[in-house]
Amino acid sequence: MPVDKDTQAVLDLLKQLGAPEFSTLSPEQARKLSLAPPPALPAAVHAVENRTIPGSQVEIPVRIYRAEPAQANRGALVYFHGGGWVIGGLDSHDETARRLCAGSGCTVISVDYRLAPETRYPGAMIDCFDATAWVAREANSLGIDSTRIAVGGDSAGGNLAAAVALKARDEGGPAIAFQLLIYPVTDANFETGSYRDNASGYLLTRSGMQWFWDHYVPTAEDRREAYAAPLRAKSLRGLPPALVLTAEFDPLRDEGEAYAEALVAAGVDTSLTRYDGVVHGFFGMHATVGKSLVAIKQACTALRKTIGG
Repeated sequence: MPVDKDTQAVLDLLKQLGAPEFSTLSPEQARKLSLAPPPALPAAVHAVENRTIPGSQVEIPVRIYRAEPAQANRGALVYFHGGGWVIGGLDSHDETARRLCAGSGCTVISVDYRLAPETRYPGAMIDCFDATAWVAREANSLGIDSTRIAVGGDSAGGNLAAAVALKARDEGGPAIAFQLLIYPVTDANFETGSYRDNASGYLLTRSGMQWFWDHYVPTAEDRREAYAAPLRAKSLRGLPPALVLTAEFDPLRDEGEAYAEALVAAGVDTSLTRYDGVVHGFFGMHATVGKSLVAIKQACTALRKTIGG
């Protein structure tokens, strides 16, 4: 189907503004370009708390969103932001985290993992795994049910969520009850049909993704590792249930859908939804793209069903 009208308006505005291609920028320039003002009326949650938690390599900033008082025994989503492992942070995904918290009733812990190229693979994955392990260890003091912890993320964050789930399975914990994978990066294959069809003109480009991979995982050998490219895992058996969301006009569409299919083939309870007419990043376009709100509602419904509010 054609690009939907909301998405086309976003693409037209970016073209009018002359937004540069990420692959032509330095990481510092890309980070400045990606900064956006917060919404005038952010989604309401019960409480928001910034903390710094211990990791195995560094201390990790997190932001905790609560739908109810801390003493409540809640399900929790540990969330990893997108941005190609190079850009993004707690502020860029604040509204997404708020909406997931408010809509699901779960506590959401957003993780500010180290970015590339200052920290290359597997640094970001280690930070995300450490944060998830910390949530599991501290579940009682956080008011979280340790048996109802999910991991999730968009794009590079979806990659990190899938990698954390794999590592947790391989190492016997922490226990993860659900994966929310929003147009996840699952492989470093730039020759898929969706890469060819959506190489340019739809926000995320083929050259842009190559630029992100070059900063985070520059070597071909590392790109074959499952914690960098989850689709290359030898086995996906024993992983937690998953919801995978993809976008029609997205270079990452095919690899996200291939990962969902591989999960199903491995016996993992997995749901896949492709959102037609939209581009990569639509999940965070709350104020401009109507299907963003539909996708967030679907994610929140899945969280309520699998880990409860």
